[in-house]
Amino acid sequence: MKNWLICIDDTDDIGTKGTGEIAEEIAQILAEVSGGKVSFITRHQLFVHPDIPYTSHNSAMCFHLCSPLPQDEILKLAVAHLVAESAPAADPGIAILDTGSVFDASALIDFGRKAKSEVITKATAYALAEQQNISLTEHGGTGQGIIGALAGLGLRLLGNDGRVKGKIKLGQSDEVPHELSVADILAKTGLDAVMSTDEYQLKLDETVQLKGKVKAVYLNHKFVLLVNRDANVWCNASKQVLQHY
Repeated sequence: MKNWLICIDDTDDIGTKGTGEIAEEIAQILAEVSGGKVSFITRHQLFVHPDIPYTSHNSAMCFHLCSPLPQDEILKLAVAHLVAESAPAADPGIAILDTGSVFDASALIDFGRKAKSEVITKATAYALAEQQNISLTEHGGTGQGIIGALAGLGLRLLGNDGRVKGKIKLGQSDEVPHELSVADILAKTGLDAVMSTDEYQLKLDETVQLKGKVKAVYLNHKFVLLVNRDANVWCNASKQVLQHY
């Protein structure tokens, strides 16, 4: 078994299937074909600028794959689905990193950080991918998606960036809070921890009131339910707080 990070970007258009959904489908295909395992998918917010084409938010989607498949087979399967499902007006790109290979994680992390605040060229992305032996390919349109795909790898390696794709449903509603212990939350979701916004990790017997839209983030290399204190009660973090991830 080998461990891989796979990231895609710029696959959608207004009214079409989102990049996160396509990433989820690719992850499922790769896991089913190889009998491997995939992680949660993380959404990484990139720079929003007039010189950067994007649909609505300019975000890349990344996941970890543990699989016996060789890289060329992973690329073949992933690209087939990427091309089939991407919008005609999209500029999709995909990046694949063998995490067991020799590469400069700090260089990739630096690239990811820059992509959150700077306009980066395709030439810069291709040069870095070649230096780090990363598979970086474009599959339609301008191919600008390769920049976000490579940046997403770096931000996932950073371990402190990204929201986890999907909402967490544990019986809560918009109106009525639902209280659960940390132990129950972890068991029901597969998350690694419940953590406060100041990075205190809650104990298993502590309780959290869940209400409305509940989402996880990637923090300290863990998949975390983020919470804050409200009138001495732990509550899931608000949408405004989550926008920082």
